[in-house]
Amino acid sequence: MAKNNRSRPRKPGKLSVYLYIPNIIGYTRVLMNCYAFAICFSNKWLFCAVYFISFVCDGIDGWCARKFNQVSTFGAVLDMVTDRISTACLLVILSQVYRPGMVFLSLLALDIGSHWLQMYSTFLLGKASHKDVKDSTNWLFKAYYGNRMFMAYCCVACEVLYILLFLLAQNENEKLMDVLKASITESSLVSVLLGLSLFGWTIKQLVNIIQMKTAADICVLHDINNKERP
Repeated sequence: MAKNNRSRPRKPGKLSVYLYIPNIIGYTRVLMNCYAFAICFSNKWLFCAVYFISFVCDGIDGWCARKFNQVSTFGAVLDMVTDRISTACLLVILSQVYRPGMVFLSLLALDIGSHWLQMYSTFLLGKASHKDVKDSTNWLFKAYYGNRMFMAYCCVACEVLYILLFLLAQNENEKLMDVLKASITESSLVSVLLGLSLFGWTIKQLVNIIQMKTAADICVLHDINNKERP
């Protein structure tokens, strides 16, 4: 009996999970984003640098979680909440800088709504991760979550596009299409960055739409199955 007790791995304590390396990186990301948005109008370049470094840390904490066997549900939720809030804050800022601002607020609603539904549908299906879409029939949805490099490109492209738009805005109430046209004609480097980021951004928004519809269907089917039970 004593031998069996010694062979069992010890469960990590609550504090030790909070202090996992990837979770500490997550707390650092939160602090970096708070600082970045505090200076976003007084120092645009520093804001973009700190914001992008925080975004890059999103990939680093995932690598650390797998490397040190410190994958946790809390870490996954912290990661997603930090991503959603930071992107949402940047979209709100862009909605105040550009016209029509409703474009960016609509993107914010799509981003949060699709990921919230995806997370909830994941729990309904009893899956461990919202990225487990092997049973999906949509090839783009499966390709996005099934290929880390492809998903990373789309996520980076999306954030780079928003950062570029923030840097390109010279005044408040800028017209979005006018800024894009001027930037494309004036600078070849900006044109290339905008083209690459727009392509990845478009794919990510399509995935968000597919994700929202797929997750909503799962929730509806769950309701139907529950009502069919005696």
